[in-house]
Amino acid sequence: MENSSVATVVKHTGSHYLLSRLPEWDPFPAVIRGKIRLMGSTATNPIAVGDKVKYAPGDGNTLATIEEVLPRKNYMIRRSVNLSRQAHIIAANIDRAFLIVTIEFPEVKLAFLDRFLLTCEAYRIKAIIVINKIDLYDEYALERMEEIKHIYSGAGYEIMEVSAITGKGVEPIRELCKGKNGDSVSLFSGVSGVGKSSLIRAIDPSLDPKIREISQAHLQGRHTTTFYEMYPLQSGGFIIDTPGIRGFGLVDIEPHELSTYFPEMLRVMDNCKFMPCTHTHEPDCAVKAALKEGTISFERYYSYLGMLEEETKYR
Repeated sequence: MENSSVATVVKHTGSHYLLSRLPEWDPFPAVIRGKIRLMGSTATNPIAVGDKVKYAPGDGNTLATIEEVLPRKNYMIRRSVNLSRQAHIIAANIDRAFLIVTIEFPEVKLAFLDRFLLTCEAYRIKAIIVINKIDLYDEYALERMEEIKHIYSGAGYEIMEVSAITGKGVEPIRELCKGKNGDSVSLFSGVSGVGKSSLIRAIDPSLDPKIREISQAHLQGRHTTTFYEMYPLQSGGFIIDTPGIRGFGLVDIEPHELSTYFPEMLRVMDNCKFMPCTHTHEPDCAVKAALKEGTISFERYYSYLGMLEEETKYR
């Protein structure tokens, strides 16, 4: 491929892609060579936003052609449902993942949150929990927010509070997105309706991702972002916006590995009497001891048990 150049995938719209030679922002269209579709991957998309690719430039009458996907430093992947055999790569080569949640409208689901965080741990991606819409919460919601902060800060996660409407808490997120050299890539993800697009617009008012009112009938929001897309921030750095995610099935994670992706369990599991230990029925289990002491939350432990049952059942 003597005539090949290297660029990053910045938008995926089905069979067509936009590439840019980052950190320069110069998007141009490209198509994929047929043979890449046949690579031995279980993912529905062989190429994801954030991928670095080799491409053959177009000649004015033809589009650039993606010829090879370069090795990834990491990637985020999920199944839409746990029974599905097909997986989807959300994004690749990212420096951090912001998981946007809301206490209400829609209510945060800890099972979803834990699966997202576990996948970040498994694929070596720094995860940050962002609690949005703090300007809307009543006393009950604020109490629930403090409970969730206690659970996840205890597990070792960074938690940020923000209001995309008032702007409170936006500046620290903007600074994180910038990174040290202004060329870092951040993933923004969450279920529909959590205000992800509004938050992106608050971080950089020049951007205008689609925003739609939450469905009052289901309080689950509506899918507003159709495609996976990367945007350059005026303040520095790049963000990847994703469609609202409803299900988050785990991919290529063995049951015996699950507990190693819970940081609070990983800290103590070497003290278990039996190795490997499932932390369910074995005597002298350090994880269960920490659970009794309160250094591991019951909510996280129950999430672990649920994943363990699913991963064992559906094999």
